[in-house]
Amino acid sequence: MELKELEHYQRDQESFEIRVIAHAGSRYYQIMLEPEDGATQALTRRGKPMLFRSLEDVYGELKQAGIHRAYLVQQVANDEIVGHEPHYHDPLLSRMPLVF
Repeated sequence: MELKELEHYQRDQESFEIRVIAHAGSRYYQIMLEPEDGATQALTRRGKPMLFRSLEDVYGELKQAGIHRAYLVQQVANDEIVGHEPHYHDPLLSRMPLVF
Protein backbone atom coordinates (compact mmCIF):
# COMPACT_ATOMS: atom_id res chain seq x y z
CA MET A 1 0.00 0.00 0.00
CA GLU A 2 1.38 3.39 -1.01
CA LEU A 3 1.47 6.30 1.46
CA LYS A 4 -1.32 8.18 -0.35
CA GLU A 5 -3.50 5.06 -0.26
CA LEU A 6 -2.86 4.80 3.48
CA GLU A 7 -4.01 8.40 3.96
CA HIS A 8 -7.32 7.66 2.20
CA TYR A 9 -7.69 4.27 3.90
CA GLN A 10 -7.37 5.68 7.41
CA ARG A 11 -10.06 8.29 6.67
CA ASP A 12 -12.55 5.65 5.49
CA GLN A 13 -11.79 2.77 7.87
CA GLU A 14 -12.01 2.70 11.64
CA SER A 15 -10.85 -0.78 12.52
CA PHE A 16 -7.23 -1.35 11.55
CA GLU A 17 -3.85 -1.53 13.22
CA ILE A 18 -0.51 -0.06 12.20
CA ARG A 19 2.52 -2.10 13.17
CA VAL A 20 6.11 -0.92 13.07
CA ILE A 21 8.11 -4.10 12.56
CA ALA A 22 11.61 -4.39 14.01
CA HIS A 23 13.33 -7.54 12.79
CA ALA A 24 15.80 -9.07 15.24
CA GLY A 25 19.33 -8.58 13.98
CA SER A 26 18.38 -5.71 11.68
CA ARG A 27 18.67 -1.95 12.09
CA TYR A 28 15.70 -1.22 9.86
CA TYR A 29 12.00 -0.78 10.54
CA GLN A 30 9.06 -1.56 8.29
CA ILE A 31 5.45 -0.34 8.51
CA MET A 32 2.63 -2.86 8.15
CA LEU A 33 -1.12 -2.26 7.99
CA GLU A 34 -3.33 -4.96 9.46
CA PRO A 35 -7.04 -4.46 8.81
CA GLU A 36 -9.72 -6.24 10.76
CA ASP A 37 -9.87 -9.06 8.18
CA GLY A 38 -6.17 -9.88 8.83
CA ALA A 39 -4.85 -9.24 5.29
CA THR A 40 -1.53 -7.62 6.26
CA GLN A 41 -0.01 -5.13 3.81
CA ALA A 42 3.40 -3.43 3.85
CA LEU A 43 3.74 0.30 3.27
CA THR A 44 5.42 0.73 -0.12
CA ARG A 45 6.93 3.40 -2.31
CA ARG A 46 6.79 2.82 -6.07
CA GLY A 47 5.88 -0.81 -5.44
CA LYS A 48 8.83 -1.60 -3.13
CA PRO A 49 8.60 -2.04 0.66
CA MET A 50 9.67 1.06 2.58
CA LEU A 51 12.46 0.56 5.12
CA PHE A 52 13.36 3.13 7.75
CA ARG A 53 16.62 3.60 9.66
CA SER A 54 15.06 5.14 12.77
CA LEU A 55 11.77 5.41 14.59
CA GLU A 56 11.86 9.18 13.98
CA ASP A 57 11.68 8.48 10.23
CA VAL A 58 8.74 6.14 10.84
CA TYR A 59 6.97 8.76 12.94
CA GLY A 60 7.42 11.36 10.20
CA GLU A 61 5.87 9.17 7.51
CA LEU A 62 2.95 8.12 9.68
CA LYS A 63 2.25 11.69 10.81
CA GLN A 64 2.25 12.75 7.17
CA ALA A 65 -0.48 10.15 6.56
CA GLY A 66 -2.49 11.44 9.54
CA ILE A 67 -1.74 8.49 11.82
CA HIS A 68 -0.67 9.13 15.39
CA ARG A 69 -0.70 5.64 16.94
CA ALA A 70 1.01 2.39 16.11
CA TYR A 71 2.48 -0.70 17.76
CA LEU A 72 6.17 -1.57 17.78
CA VAL A 73 6.58 -5.30 17.13
CA GLN A 74 9.83 -7.25 17.46
CA GLN A 75 9.92 -10.25 15.12
CA VAL A 76 12.44 -13.02 15.75
CA ALA A 77 12.84 -15.41 12.84
CA ASN A 78 14.65 -18.02 14.96
CA ASP A 79 11.42 -18.86 16.81
CA GLU A 80 9.73 -19.89 13.60
CA ILE A 81 12.77 -21.77 12.25
CA VAL A 82 13.06 -24.04 15.30
CA GLY A 83 9.33 -24.72 15.37
CA HIS A 84 8.21 -22.45 18.21
CA GLU A 85 4.96 -20.57 17.84
CA PRO A 86 5.66 -16.88 17.01
CA HIS A 87 4.55 -14.59 19.84
CA TYR A 88 4.19 -11.35 17.90
CA HIS A 89 0.51 -12.07 17.23
CA ASP A 90 -0.24 -12.11 20.96
CA PRO A 91 -1.15 -8.52 21.86
CA LEU A 92 0.07 -8.69 25.45
CA LEU A 93 3.44 -10.32 24.88
CA SER A 94 5.05 -8.60 21.96
CA ARG A 95 3.64 -5.19 21.11
CA MET A 96 4.62 -1.86 22.57
CA PRO A 97 2.19 1.02 21.90
CA LEU A 98 3.64 4.09 20.21
CA VAL A 99 1.91 7.47 20.35
CA PHE A 100 3.45 10.41 18.47
